[in-house]
This record gives sequence, C-alpha cells and structure tokens, in this order.
Amino acid sequence: MSGPDLPTPEGVPPRDLPTPGRPVPSSASGRPIMVLLDLLGRRWALRVLWELRDRPAPSFRALQAACGGASSSVLSSRLAELTAAGIIERSEQGYRLTEEGRFLVASLQTMNAWADRWAERADQALP
Repeated sequence: MSGPDLPTPEGVPPRDLPTPGRPVPSSASGRPIMVLLDLLGRRWALRVLWELRDRPAPSFRALQAACGGASSSVLSSRLAELTAAGIIERSEQGYRLTEEGRFLVASLQTMNAWADRWAERADQALP
C-alpha cells in the first residue's frame, strides 16, 4: 500500500519523498515511524527543526547561516522534503514550523530529555 500523493517539491524526485507506506532504506514496510526516522536522519533535517523551534520565520539565507555549514543544495532539499511532509511551510517572512511541525518538535523534547539522562549516566561512568 503506498502513501498519499504529495506535491513534488522542485528538485526532489517523487520516489525520494519520505511518505508513510512507501519503503525507506531502513524499512521495507514503510511504517510511519520508520519513514519519520528516515526523514529526520537526513543531513541537516533535525538542525532545521531545531533552528525553527523558537525563531520567527527566518529567510533561506538566515537559516543557512544558522545551520553553519549546510550547502544551499542540501538545505534546499531538506526544506523541500520537510515542506512536503507538512512539517514546515514557507510564508512571506520565511520558513516556519506548521502546527504538525510544532507537535513533532514538542514530541522530540521527550527524546531530548532521555538523551540528557543518557549523557549524565555516561559522565558518571567516566573514571
């Protein structure tokens, strides 16, 4: 069963759009969680979400500067994929999280809390 047809952002072939129900490298089943993790695991995807979490809509150039090191082609691809997934949108002012994107970022805070605990345990284990 394939996922819904999404508009194809410029420069992103339809087969490369992460969509629930479509296989991804880590999951032939296309289970939604696996598709999401594939999307978020792509270079700069999480950094884009991080930069958009509390910022007013930055322009492409401001977002690229905040990401420090993302090439314009890779950043453009990530923005297109995140837009097609309904996580971000572009407004007249710049890029911003959608309501679903804000829900996703809030959900990632639980993973952030776990990672902080993990780091504390690792620090305590050091000699």
